Amino acid sequence: MSDAKMAKINKFTRRELKEDEVYTFSVILCDNEIDRDSEKFSVDALKKLAELYVGKTGIWSHDPKGENQTARIYETEVVEDPSRKTADGEVYTYLKASAYMVRTDSNADLIREIDGGIKKEVSVGCAVSKEICSVCGRDRRTGECAHRKGRTYNGKRCFYILSSPTDAYEWSFVAVPAQKGAGVTKKYGGEHSAQKSGTHDGIVEKLCDDLKRDIIRLSFLSKDSAPAAIIKAAIENMEPDKLLEMKQALIGTVDDGSTGELEKAFNHSKEKETDPNKSFRV
Repeated sequence: MSDAKMAKINKFTRRELKEDEVYTFSVILCDNEIDRDSEKFSVDALKKLAELYVGKTGIWSHDPKGENQTARIYETEVVEDPSRKTADGEVYTYLKASAYMVRTDSNADLIREIDGGIKKEVSVGCAVSKEICSVCGRDRRTGECAHRKGRTYNGKRCFYILSSPTDAYEWSFVAVPAQKGAGVTKKYGGEHSAQKSGTHDGIVEKLCDDLKRDIIRLSFLSKDSAPAAIIKAAIENMEPDKLLEMKQALIGTVDDGSTGELEKAFNHSKEKETDPNKSFRV
């Protein structure tokens, strides 16, 4: 490791560390590809996040506990890959970060898992102030955009372009990141306080996900319900009020005794979901 890199690391330490005391690795934090949530970062957003993420800590599953702190970013770089295009035709661009950990007996297994490709996928927690609709070009937070991400309008796919970042909170090792390309790399290389989507929109999406899950469960108990595959296809783009109506209708077709136990199970699972920002991770 170069003296320049060690100097960057030592900006965050209380005493000057030696090269053999630290373990370093590179990670792709996020990119400008359309992700699983039908959202993408603009290239300008990636450049701003590059500034914001220097010094930010890496944790586990977005759980902000001190004992979950694992690594820290000491430098970042926005990288273009001219050989690749995103789904909407841009040059593929990603935010690459270099992170370090202090070598200890307790993290020796983690280091081996990172080197072995087991601990790889990551997700970012950040705030943006604009979400531009790919269909109409308006900021959906102003209320002037009526399009919904993930849907197609006159042959054009709707997704939100995340722009103007205002803060970077943390980055986390996760099992399934929203952005498919986010993860550890080989050694080459109106604001909201949530992560990606507006708080209101995130709550609505969370509600829809809960209702869809309940409907699928109820369909297994209902005597009159269609096969699960047909149910899933029918509710994919259904509005929240229609989902609620369908859930209530299915409850009416289930035996009373089964319904009571099922509702208890629903309530129990929802009580466990205590993280208000769970829907807004990238």
